[in-house]
Amino acid sequence: MALIVQKFGGSSVADAERIKRVAKRVVEAAGTENSVVVVVSAMGDTTDILLDLAKQLNEHPQPREIDMLMATGEQQSIALLAMAIQAMGKDAISLTGLQAGVMTDGVSRKSKILSIDCHRVEEELEQGKIVVVAGFQGGDEHGEINTLGRGGSDTSAVALAAALDADVCEIFTDVDGVYTTDPRIVPKAKKIPVISYDEMLEMACAGAGVLQPRSVELAKQFGVKIHVRSSFNYNEGTIVQEECEMQKELEKSMVVSGVALDDNVLQVTVFDTPDAPGSASKLFTALADARINVDMIVQSGNRTEQENDMSFTVSSDDKDKVIATLDKIVPEIGASSYTLTEGFGKVSIIGAGMITNPGVAARMFQVLAEKQCNIKMISTSEIKVSCLIDLADCNAVIAALHTAFGLDAE
Repeated sequence: MALIVQKFGGSSVADAERIKRVAKRVVEAAGTENSVVVVVSAMGDTTDILLDLAKQLNEHPQPREIDMLMATGEQQSIALLAMAIQAMGKDAISLTGLQAGVMTDGVSRKSKILSIDCHRVEEELEQGKIVVVAGFQGGDEHGEINTLGRGGSDTSAVALAAALDADVCEIFTDVDGVYTTDPRIVPKAKKIPVISYDEMLEMACAGAGVLQPRSVELAKQFGVKIHVRSSFNYNEGTIVQEECEMQKELEKSMVVSGVALDDNVLQVTVFDTPDAPGSASKLFTALADARINVDMIVQSGNRTEQENDMSFTVSSDDKDKVIATLDKIVPEIGASSYTLTEGFGKVSIIGAGMITNPGVAARMFQVLAEKQCNIKMISTSEIKVSCLIDLADCNAVIAALHTAFGLDAE
């Protein structure tokens, strides 16, 4: 007997026929002995439709009301899926995030899961029910509904798998697994059979949309084995787990495991920042307090003896929060002004083998030079090199890097 947590994304439950197909798959997983918890996203483009509707009524809606609105998308999905499972002869019950015991930190739209009280879920499983839980949401100590950010259903599933000590967490998507790059950009991209938590986390942070980065962090922290696979076939997907001996051997022949693109990038430049201790601290503390994640950071040489320019990147989704934060903090730190620039993409190469193989960054820069591509910003980690370039050049550069590092399928 196994305890299985499954997660199905919006495309997997986009209409009645797809919900029936998911229900069939869930019932098959349960069989006669297994316990199954299913985490579901909102149907199709429901979240985007709801956000567009909100914007039509209020250009700047309060975050609390946005959470209240968006949480309804998953509630539709869980009720419909529970009905479909019941129609196939299996007992099932749908639970919202709060009903499932998912406790959050109270931050609207980008909340983090603090803990999960699994008593209700465990009681329902003991009664032989398939438990269908709304992903992407939870509640704080005051009973307020909070959402977890785009892709948050992945995190809901992994967190539940950790809390329940599940045997596996299956993440079902519209692709067969994790690929060396986006197959829509590079048709020769290959599916990766096994990938380490560290590599998957870097790929997720670099723009690979298969898993939310927070879900990978939790999986690594609690040792949750993730199986990323398609909901439209029964093929084996990609296993995300601790690095194993097979992966270490693979690194010897494959320095780079994947190439990722983040096209949701906003470049921010703050001009004439005082060249004094504390300026950067005040600026980035204000951004952190607004729950704005900063990625690449570059400080230019002195424009004068007392001032610098500072550039960094954030998600384009945070544009309104960035403007509100900078309008307040820029005068406070004594900077003169700031600009926001769109039209860039972040291209990254990722691979655990980069740690012990010199010259990887140089090869990447060579490819960019051959493509006559100017680099705006660079950031690195032990297993990643990222470059900010013009968005118009990104697809060609992704394909060239994929070929240069030997990732093309034969």
